[in-house]
Amino acid sequence: MTLVAASVGHPGRAAVVALVAVSIAVAGLRWLRVAQREHYATGAASRFALRWWTSSPLNALAMLGARAGLVVSVRWALGALATAAVVGLGPLGLAPRGRSAPLRWTRRLRTLAVVWGALVAGAVAGGVVAGAGPLSAAAAAVVAPALVDLACLLTAPLEVRLAGAHVARAAARLRRVHPTVVAITGSYGKTTTKGYVAHLVAARHAVVATPASFNNRAGLARTVNEHLGEDTEVFVAEMGTYAKGEIADLCSWVTPDIAVLTAIGPVHLERFGSEARVLEAKEEIFERAACAVVVVDDERLARAADRCAGRGLKVWRVSARRRDADVFAGAEDGALSVWVGGRPVAERLPVDVRPENVAAAVAVALELGVPAEEIGRLLPTLPGAPHRLERSVSAGGVVVLDDTYNANPAGARVALATFERAGAAARRRVVVTPGMVELGPRQGDENARFGAQAAAVATDVVVVGRTNRRALVRGARHGAGARVVTVATRQRATAWVREQLGHGDVVLYENDLPDHYP
Repeated sequence: MTLVAASVGHPGRAAVVALVAVSIAVAGLRWLRVAQREHYATGAASRFALRWWTSSPLNALAMLGARAGLVVSVRWALGALATAAVVGLGPLGLAPRGRSAPLRWTRRLRTLAVVWGALVAGAVAGGVVAGAGPLSAAAAAVVAPALVDLACLLTAPLEVRLAGAHVARAAARLRRVHPTVVAITGSYGKTTTKGYVAHLVAARHAVVATPASFNNRAGLARTVNEHLGEDTEVFVAEMGTYAKGEIADLCSWVTPDIAVLTAIGPVHLERFGSEARVLEAKEEIFERAACAVVVVDDERLARAADRCAGRGLKVWRVSARRRDADVFAGAEDGALSVWVGGRPVAERLPVDVRPENVAAAVAVALELGVPAEEIGRLLPTLPGAPHRLERSVSAGGVVVLDDTYNANPAGARVALATFERAGAAARRRVVVTPGMVELGPRQGDENARFGAQAAAVATDVVVVGRTNRRALVRGARHGAGARVVTVATRQRATAWVREQLGHGDVVLYENDLPDHYP
């Protein structure tokens, strides 16, 4: 007779298994939420579990306790209860339901939960049959995130098939309506450029643009099915990608007439590994297009434009630096000048915009037949993208720059330049940030550099969360003497700002991470 059987009878072991199952269910809510927020990417739950369990000494110690309970449960069934307690309550800081990124019981999530539940039940049931129910339950609790990842892998073919019906309906609608398709991609600048294009061509064409960041297969299909009217003349489609081949797939049914590439940078490097692979994936947007619009300030994109020309595409080379480009847009001290073919379209317009995105949008508008004079009249009213350097003034007179949807190094530099101008006469200048993510092996260095840049123009740098805390603090403390404050959540950061700042002070909220990040 084993010690397990001797020390705890069958009813007792059954009770232990039941208690551990409850903790697994609670843990499952956490990791299912992470999977949903990370677009059901296989491996995401395990990656975030590692981040969370190592995010603080307390969480790391708790996971050691959970694993110790698992080991003890080999000989003593009650050891599984220690594992259950840790897994059910932790990692501390990751709520099952969530606040900024709440769990939403969509059809896809329900399907995933059922498959995950079946995997857990199978693992536990197999252990019970083998006479090791508490041990198998404790093991299932520890590997709950990995089982969520396995469920994502198993359900992926089903999801592709189910989405296929919506895609087929959208493709048929596009063929029937037959709008001119403007497809826009890039590591950053996609959403802003999309808004500029829609604004510049709307006076002459009936335009539909993908809302928010509906830039994947499901989002594009939903936009077409729900918003593309029979009279739509131009469809502006933002296209994102997490892997090579995704944009090629999108272009197979949302076939671009005009394809725009805005930028390449260190975004999504956790998935791609290198910027060269990012560029390969983004260049798929040109494969079926007749016209290419390329921001050629990056030499890599200049070569991409040459490749497009070599394949016979009409190419618009646009720039924020080169006056000899087909379209040049330059910004200085918050004023914009735009030149087309060496001739001015607008000069010294008092608008604070990303000039390279303006240049790309102007090229698209010209390609669609909008006269340069009309473009010049429309440029002063270019719309801003939500949460991208949106400016407001609080009731207490604090100038607020909301750049919470920006998450790349180039955009962060632009935001700091705008912040510096806005706060030139301010007594207090505060940057609030959790830093930038998905930068792969460059994440630490890029955040340290951003921390130093922020400290050079701010009086205070407020670091939110633990994900990039070490790098940001290291960089900020090597800056120009700004005070560094660390807080656990965005809510605490905003409370600190309300307490500390007064009339005429300036705060920049640079990026925001949903609360499934540590």
